[in-house]
Amino acid sequence: MREVSQPATEAIRLVEVLRALADPVRLDLVLRLDQMGEDFCNAIGAELDVHQTTLSHHYRVLREAGVTWTTVQGRSRLVRLRREELNELFPGLLDSVLTAQRKTRATATVEAS
Repeated sequence: MREVSQPATEAIRLVEVLRALADPVRLDLVLRLDQMGEDFCNAIGAELDVHQTTLSHHYRVLREAGVTWTTVQGRSRLVRLRREELNELFPGLLDSVLTAQRKTRATATVEAS
């Protein structure tokens, strides 16, 4: 296994994390990662209606902001949330953002019915 370039914990900046989480597709990816633990990029993104190159871009933005950690296994990339590091740097941020996203999705589902 090898790892790709990603910031050390002390290099993670709040503004970059917030910028990465501001996109609806990336926020959905983070929500799915939170539910699944860690998984391969293509498995998580398969349910989204997003082109593969766009999906790769979103994963890169999350990784470079310090939201996720990516490990390469052969030709696949295993992705996980950096929950512990984010909670250490910004206590409660990730939980607050994910809770708000879950409520937003639940409201959208009810309104669509």
